[in-house]
Amino acid sequence: MSDPQRGPRRLPGVGGAGLRTALPGLKAAARRPAASVRNLRRAQEPPAGLGGTDARPGARLEDGFAVLRVLRADGADGLPGYRLQGWCGDLSVNCAAGPTRRAAPAVSLARLRQDGDGHYPSEVLRGIRLWSDNQRELAHWINRIRARHGDGLRLVVWDDTGYDLPWELLLLPESTAPGLAGGPLGALVAVARWTTVRDLSQGGLPSETGDCHGRVLGYLHRDMADDGHLFTPYAHRFHGRMTPFLSDLDTEADRTGLVYLGCHGTYGDAVPRLTLGDRTWAELNGEPMSVLRRDGSLVCLNACDSGRFVDNRAQGEEAMRGFAELFLRKGAGGCIVSSGKVGDLEARSMARRLVREVAEHPHRPVVRTLRDFRARALDEFGSLAALPRVRNDDGQVDVVGQKRVLRLLYAFMFHYYGHPRTALRLTAVDAAGGGGGGGR
Repeated sequence: MSDPQRGPRRLPGVGGAGLRTALPGLKAAARRPAASVRNLRRAQEPPAGLGGTDARPGARLEDGFAVLRVLRADGADGLPGYRLQGWCGDLSVNCAAGPTRRAAPAVSLARLRQDGDGHYPSEVLRGIRLWSDNQRELAHWINRIRARHGDGLRLVVWDDTGYDLPWELLLLPESTAPGLAGGPLGALVAVARWTTVRDLSQGGLPSETGDCHGRVLGYLHRDMADDGHLFTPYAHRFHGRMTPFLSDLDTEADRTGLVYLGCHGTYGDAVPRLTLGDRTWAELNGEPMSVLRRDGSLVCLNACDSGRFVDNRAQGEEAMRGFAELFLRKGAGGCIVSSGKVGDLEARSMARRLVREVAEHPHRPVVRTLRDFRARALDEFGSLAALPRVRNDDGQVDVVGQKRVLRLLYAFMFHYYGHPRTALRLTAVDAAGGGGGGGR
């Protein structure tokens, strides 16, 4: 039941009309721009994506908005990596693929050691420090746009690599001239993520602010039933089985502001290995989910690896597929997802705290809540200059120190995909005329 008046919530391919219909807050350029503006546009054109989209901005971003485009590309040596292109008014950055811009699995938060596998948290963070040192040109550009726009900066990271690059943890150097603090990008700047939405009528940046208000509709696996307590103050309906939940997601009559899934997720090197709540990606892709298109609901996936992407060449297409792309394509006004595992109690507690904060600030954009959430976690951790060692002098793993780092990294594991101005307004129980809702 799509709303023909609303239309798609994405910019329909950033060519032609391009960003003239993009993010509210994007200004159309003059019909007959000066030569300097035409040259600026050419300098800002992001390169083609996996699906061959020739994305041409066609307009300048409003003051305070910036876009960083990240795309797979081969370096001069022929080896695969990624290239960067960012634009913010007349400040732009271009970084070709090369020896310091490769897939970097050792800095992925999906590789964090939890039950004996993966990398120790302190080593992941040390790796991120080295990775950040290799992105000096990018960091310099970000500090320039921070100096210009201050707290009003909104950065959209449009990453179609599938490399699990931890952009929110990119360590920015302190800059004394404009008085800029150093630290992780996601704790200093309001950051939204984006991915190319694989639909013939879509493919560009989010075209409008998500209008996410209404009741809560959710599915909770029995292992995560306690998540339901988060929404006691709000009108809600939760299901313990996936089939009735998906039925409601197609037929629910009441306006739905948040669709929440607390369940298990799996990830693999091919799309058939992606699952959410025991349903495969393809099975969920076949569901209509009409409520999302009608209401533009915010989707929150409290599930392991729910924010990761897979190159789908195995099924015959050059496209990155994942659950964030799926729900955005179905019409979601935005998605909160996890870039790693949220299976232990600490991670679940962190996810619940974040969702509670988003719900409690209906007039604050999700990206601001996320930024402040990360900044508090960093304050609680303390200085990044002295990280715990993996082992103490007695040769034993510093368990306490590793848990401290892990707790910090969890705060940066949750990403938001959508318009930077989108907020969530849930209907209070009293306003809904009684209690929440049952489950089936």
